[in-house]
Amino acid sequence: MDFKYEVKTNKSFQTAIEDITDSLKEREFGVLYQVNFKEKIKSKGLEFSSDFEVLEVCNPGQAKEVLEKHTEAGYFLPCKVVVYEKRDEVYIGLLKPTILIGLIEDDGLKTIAEEVENTLKEAIQAAV
Repeated sequence: MDFKYEVKTNKSFQTAIEDITDSLKEREFGVLYQVNFKEKIKSKGLEFSSDFEVLEVCNPGQAKEVLEKHTEAGYFLPCKVVVYEKRDEVYIGLLKPTILIGLIEDDGLKTIAEEVENTLKEAIQAAV
């Protein structure tokens, strides 16, 4: 089973970030943290040739529900959406919540993870 879902886009790296951020907001997901690894690595005196940005995203209502059902599920929060360049192509993707939550044997959590994953996939499809 693949741990990620990703789609190639013809948009520029920066436009892809802006569009996925807007698409997430439309679906009640906020960006809590955003890190560009190319810039972060460069700030440490090292070179990394490709842009790779991680957006840690959250829907507060669903996060609350997950944490109330199983506090340790917080290890998997917030969800990660990435935008990156590879061989001059730009991709938008996510780490599948269903894979992570599958580590906890709880059908109630699985249902929430499926809802979150489907919403995040919709956001990506709308952004590409």
